[in-house]
Amino acid sequence: GIPSVAVYTDPDRYALHVKRADESYNVGSDPLAGYLNPRQLVNLAVETGCDALHPGYGFLSENAELAKICAERGIKFIGPAADVITRMGDKTEARRSMIAAGVPVTPGTEGNLADLDEALREAERVGYPVMLKATSGGGGRGIRRCNNREELESAYPRVISEATKAFGSAEVFLEKCIIEPRHIEVQILADHHGSVVHLYERDCSIQRRNQKLIELAPSPQLSDEQRDYIGQLAVRVARECGYVNAGTVEFLVTPETGEYFFIECNPRIQVEHTVTEQI
Repeated sequence: GIPSVAVYTDPDRYALHVKRADESYNVGSDPLAGYLNPRQLVNLAVETGCDALHPGYGFLSENAELAKICAERGIKFIGPAADVITRMGDKTEARRSMIAAGVPVTPGTEGNLADLDEALREAERVGYPVMLKATSGGGGRGIRRCNNREELESAYPRVISEATKAFGSAEVFLEKCIIEPRHIEVQILADHHGSVVHLYERDCSIQRRNQKLIELAPSPQLSDEQRDYIGQLAVRVARECGYVNAGTVEFLVTPETGEYFFIECNPRIQVEHTVTEQI
């Protein structure tokens, strides 16, 4: 019974969501320009009388400015607050928050690297192999495994360049590379009254070029005790950052020792949420 307003660009004019919505509006011919203009989208929401705005799982879904503009214009943003998006989107800031909360993180730099010399020093301290990562990275971009000093020297300018082009930021950090871990992500859901639950885990260890290919739920690699523990860790992460709405907390689990390492929190719904819905 709630009327819905959809936006679309020219390539999506025949998309199913355009047909199903009560109202639909064209926001341009170019998807990037149309879907990445937060002020235009919020203005349209206000003009059409919307109470709330759902950002989906791409484009502006992790954009703190969109959440901020929604708050300024009296539109309910269906997602976490702008400051939470900012903190979770910055991977080094997220690492610091988790360390303070007692959540285990992969050994690495506390903040961003100043230059290649610092990267080489930190790699010696942490021990090779290491992962060089863009602070604002995601989607398998801005990340390189370095097995020795020579590979790090070669990868550093490449990651800087890739991060700048893809995310508009040249900031990078370094962490220990966990060899052949299980990649486990936990779906969380939190409300405005302080309630946080986890909806169990998905195993996304099957990947190609740092991109997830197959997600399994529940994970065949976890015992009931491990499943309960990693779920509670995810809830602790959500409570620590004041999370509201749906989100995903991602961990690496070592196969031999069963250690858990927080790697990031995605402050949005993911395409993989349908896997969780099935269970």
